[in-house]
Amino acid sequence: MEKIIIEVGSNNTKIDLYNGKEVKHLKTEVIEFKKNYKKENKLDEKDINTLINIVKDYEKNYENIYVCGTSIFRNLTEEQNIEFLNRFYKETNLKFDIISQEKENELTVIGTTRNVNDKVAVLVGGGGSTEITIYENGIKEMVNSPIGVVDIMNKFPDLADDFATTDIETIKNEIKKKIKLPKEKADILILAGGGHLYFALNSGINYQKNNLYTDELQPVMMDIETRKKDTDRYYKEISLDDIRKKVDNPNWWYATRAMCAFVLVVAEEIGAKYIIPTDISMVYGLLDN
Repeated sequence: MEKIIIEVGSNNTKIDLYNGKEVKHLKTEVIEFKKNYKKENKLDEKDINTLINIVKDYEKNYENIYVCGTSIFRNLTEEQNIEFLNRFYKETNLKFDIISQEKENELTVIGTTRNVNDKVAVLVGGGGSTEITIYENGIKEMVNSPIGVVDIMNKFPDLADDFATTDIETIKNEIKKKIKLPKEKADILILAGGGHLYFALNSGINYQKNNLYTDELQPVMMDIETRKKDTDRYYKEISLDDIRKKVDNPNWWYATRAMCAFVLVVAEEIGAKYIIPTDISMVYGLLDN
C-alpha cells in the first residue's frame, strides 16, 4: 500500500510517497513556523491552517498518511502542545508525531549510511536545530544544537538578497558561538535533512561524481577547497534572483546561504576532506523502523 510521509519542520514541510519499494519526493512546502512563532511566542494561525489544508488535500487520494514534526514543535509549551495536537487530530483525524532531536538525527543517519563503510560525519541542518553525528559501523558520537538557519536569517536578512552584503566569515563566527561540535574527526561529511543535492545541482557550485562509495541517492561530491571557494562565490557572485527565476520553488532558497555557512563550520571543525550533498531525510529511517 502506498504511504504518504509528511515531515513538518521549522521552515520546510517535506512530502514523500513510499510505494512499497522506493521513496519519491513529491514536494517541499515552505511554512515559516519558527519565524512566525517568535512574533507572539505561539504557532501562527495561518501556518496551522496551511498545514492542515495540505494534509487534507492528500487525504483525498491516500488512506495511509503519517505526519510528524521536528524543531519548533519540540519547543511548544505543554498547553500549546496539547492544544495543537488535539486540533490537528480533530481536523484531520490523524496523529501528529513530534520527533525528538535525538530520534530525528538517528533516523536520518540510518538513511545516509546504508552503503557507507568508512568513518563519516552526518550533518542534519534545519530551520531551528542542527544535529551532527560521527558514524563508524554505528553511531560513535552525536551532538545537537537548538540553532538553525532561521536563527541566522533573523540576524542577517541580507543573506536572502540577490547578493549578500555580510561576508561568510562573519556568519561562520556567529554560528561558532552557538553550535555544539563533535570531538571526533572524519574525512567525509554527508549533508542530509533536506535539499542539499538539489542545492548543489541548481546553485551553480561545482561538483564531481561521488567516487568514494556507490549510492544512487548520493551521486555527487566536492572536495573541501572547492566547497570553500564556491561558498564565497555563492555569497558574492552568484545571483540568487537569477536562481529563483529558474526554479519551481523560489521561496526554498531563502536560507541557503546560511546553510552553506553551517556546512563550512562543521566541515572545517571535523577536518573533512570531502562533502557529499544528499536530499535524504529521516523518511528513510522511519520506513526502516
